[in-house]
Amino acid sequence: MFRSLIAAAALVASLGPATATATAAAQVPLAQNSYITDRLVQARVADLVRRGCPSIDARMVRAFREARALKRHALDQGYTEAQIDAFLDSREERSRIYAQADRYMRDRGVVNGQPDTFCRLGRDEIARQTIAGSLLSAR
Repeated sequence: MFRSLIAAAALVASLGPATATATAAAQVPLAQNSYITDRLVQARVADLVRRGCPSIDARMVRAFREARALKRHALDQGYTEAQIDAFLDSREERSRIYAQADRYMRDRGVVNGQPDTFCRLGRDEIARQTIAGSLLSAR
């Protein structure tokens, strides 16, 4: 499920210019790479908003494209396919990212079982052109 979230709701927005490839010895673990984890959190937010608000849809093609771009970014940073797979398969990391997304939404007034709060957040994210907002489309 986490993999499909990443692939389907993926990290978006403008992926800034790639930085120079880091050596394996100088790399921080993927879980500490804020560029990557911030986008995963935002992807989770977008996924929850689209599920919780009946008038907001996901921009799936964009999500898939951004997921591939994020993976390419990680590879360009020197992370290996094995490191990326281990990170995406980690229950601990999934729980951490989900908790950050939940906190982000709660801090912005989203209440489970109240679709209007999901819709409000979704519309705000779209209007502010956030990463999550770029993965969403309001009907």
